[in-house]
Amino acid sequence: MVLHWWKFKTKIKDWKKKLIINGVGLFLTVLILISVIVVKFHEGGWVTLFIIAVFVGVVLVIRRHYDYASELIKDLNAKIVNYPECADIIKNNAPDKVNMHDKTAILLVNGFNGLGIHTLSNIFKLFGGIYKNFVFVQIGVIDAGVFKGVEEVKGLQVEINKDIDKYVELISSYGYYAESFTSIGTDVVHEIITLAPDILTRFPNAVFFG
Repeated sequence: MVLHWWKFKTKIKDWKKKLIINGVGLFLTVLILISVIVVKFHEGGWVTLFIIAVFVGVVLVIRRHYDYASELIKDLNAKIVNYPECADIIKNNAPDKVNMHDKTAILLVNGFNGLGIHTLSNIFKLFGGIYKNFVFVQIGVIDAGVFKGVEEVKGLQVEINKDIDKYVELISSYGYYAESFTSIGTDVVHEIITLAPDILTRFPNAVFFG
């Protein structure tokens, strides 16, 4: 946490206060660790060190997994240039009138990226063209720690609209009906739960994809 506050000191209010609090915690825990090693090692202190070492090992394995997943996501994002994944999307003859009771796929997306395109592509791979309507949902996350003001929220909303409009334009070009829903908040799950009833009222025959 000391490194975190130092790294983001230009973006966080009262970073010095938070750094001092965590710095005191760091000093005390290091002091305790040294005392365990020097004074209590042969009286069971080695067990504490063993547990700490195992815990650190688990954390490093988890971090390695996240780094690997992050690289996969970067590769996936690089592959969406000219939408190569969209070759799997089945062309649809757009009906004269949209039927809200047709099967609808609701996609939870986080920006116009490889994950979103890959998910959309897999819907057609797995289910063919049974879904006639597509709804894209994106939540803009406000980080309370780095929140700056109203202008930042407006800018976030603009970026969200740009991203989600690309999905709507893309799937519409294949002859399907598409809509989008957006929201901004600090809790993604809460915002989705709030939006879901309205979406399901409009599209009762719907399935959510994440």
